Amino acid sequence: MNDVRSRFGFRAMPFTREIGVDKVFNRPQLTEAVRALVDTVHCRASAALIAPAGQGKTTALRAVATALPPARYRVRYTAITGLSQRDMCRVIAVTVGLPPAGSYNWLVRKIQDAARGEVENDAVRPVLIIDDAHELRPDVLSMLRVITNFDMDSRLVLSLVLGGQPPLATMLRRSEHEDIARRIVHYATLGPLSRDELVQYVTHRCAVAGSVRVPFDEAALDAIFEVGRGNLRATDVIAYKSLDVAHLRDRDTVDATCVVEARRHLWP
Repeated sequence: MNDVRSRFGFRAMPFTREIGVDKVFNRPQLTEAVRALVDTVHCRASAALIAPAGQGKTTALRAVATALPPARYRVRYTAITGLSQRDMCRVIAVTVGLPPAGSYNWLVRKIQDAARGEVENDAVRPVLIIDDAHELRPDVLSMLRVITNFDMDSRLVLSLVLGGQPPLATMLRRSEHEDIARRIVHYATLGPLSRDELVQYVTHRCAVAGSVRVPFDEAALDAIFEVGRGNLRATDVIAYKSLDVAHLRDRDTVDATCVVEARRHLWP
């Protein structure tokens, strides 16, 4: 990959996941989603981010965590889901720095006590970000309602930010989850890049990686959009592989044939 970087003038390989929040491509959808989620937490409420796989959901959640000043908020993150109520409580307990031992009811109480203590003793607001929340079991969704119920449901103490794929929205529409759904006061969404946004995105990622030019011609950008359909993760994967193909062909510019060949070596 060093030779690939040299050929195209990159200091680091573009289109990888290793990119700081401050260098993320701030398309309007992402900027608005992050703003709304942060504003909801500022209001001491809970929110959800619904997005298909590969559309930048976790990147947006990272941006939310970064935007919440540590002097005022204590943000925790977990992406471990698909567990029973007790096991999910154990994961949350570990996430907030508690021992994971005890019964389900005991763990719920300890999590609530810890959140209340942070507000009353440390003067910070606890925020729990749960990624991949579409994989939560239905009974765990009910448990989340319980751990956000303070003083007979009269205080806003712990803010939840759920991030998940569209099945999360389907689950929250069910009548048995109406209570937790109504505790979520804002639902943000993310969709695919448009053709123009894709060009801006590729240009941005190349610049962040240190290149003074975009080594993709117009036909290659059209092909990347056709293959990836504006999905961020798919765009990253196909663009990354296309650079490798162009290098192996001893070409200084990626054309559509490089993208087609790259596609052959990727998804079935």
